[in-house]
Amino acid sequence: MTITFITGANKGLGHETARRLVALGHTVIVGARDPERGAAAAAALGARFVRIDVTDDASVRAAAADVAAHEGRVDVLVNNAGVHGPYGDPGDLTGADALGVFDVNVIGVVRVTTAFLPLLRRSADPVVVNVSSGMGSLARTEDPSRPESSVVAPLYTASKAALTMLTSQYAKALKDVRVNAADPGYTATDLNGHSGPQTVAEGTDAIVRLATEGPGAGSGRFVDRAGPVGHS
Repeated sequence: MTITFITGANKGLGHETARRLVALGHTVIVGARDPERGAAAAAALGARFVRIDVTDDASVRAAAADVAAHEGRVDVLVNNAGVHGPYGDPGDLTGADALGVFDVNVIGVVRVTTAFLPLLRRSADPVVVNVSSGMGSLARTEDPSRPESSVVAPLYTASKAALTMLTSQYAKALKDVRVNAADPGYTATDLNGHSGPQTVAEGTDAIVRLATEGPGAGSGRFVDRAGPVGHS
C-alpha cells in the first residue's frame, strides 16, 4: 500500500489531492498546522492527521517522528503548503513580507524534505511532488496571451520560481528519489479568493498524476495537467 504525506492538506488543493489519493487506495496522512481543522479534514477523508508547521523545525521533526513510529516509511511526499503574500505595487514590501512567503513556499519544502528523506528512502519507489506554479515561469508571466501575465504578486511568483529550481536541483542530487514539480494552474481556491476558472479537481490533476506514476518515471520535471511547463 502506498503511504502518502501531504502538507497543507486540510483545505484546497491539498485536501482534494488527499481525497483523490485515498480513493485510489493510498494510505494518506493529512499534514496541517491547525489541529482542529486538520483532524476534521482527516476524519472526513478517511485519513490520519499529523500536525505540522512547515515554518518550525521542531514541528517538522516531530511530524516525521510521528510517521516513523506509526507508518514506518513514506512512499510519496507532497509539499503542498503555501501562502500567497502581498499583491500589486512592490513599493511597500518589507523584508518581513519576503521572509514570510519564502519561509513557507521554499524553506518549508527544504525543512520537510530533509526531515522525511530517511522515511522516503525506506520506500521501494520514493516520490516527492512539489506544488509549484506557472506563476514562477518567466515564459508564462511575460506572455500576454497567458493569464499569468496579468497578475502582479512579486513574492509569490519569485518563491515559486525558486521552488521549481529547487526541484530541479534535488532531482539531480537525489538519484534514488523521483522529485518533480506540479503547476496546478489557475484554480479556484482560498489562495486567490476562488477566482480561478479551474475546479479544485482539475487543479490537482498534475499533482495526482505525479504521485501515482509507476517506477521509472522521470525526475526533475515541471508539469501541469496538459503536459510539460517551460522552466524559463
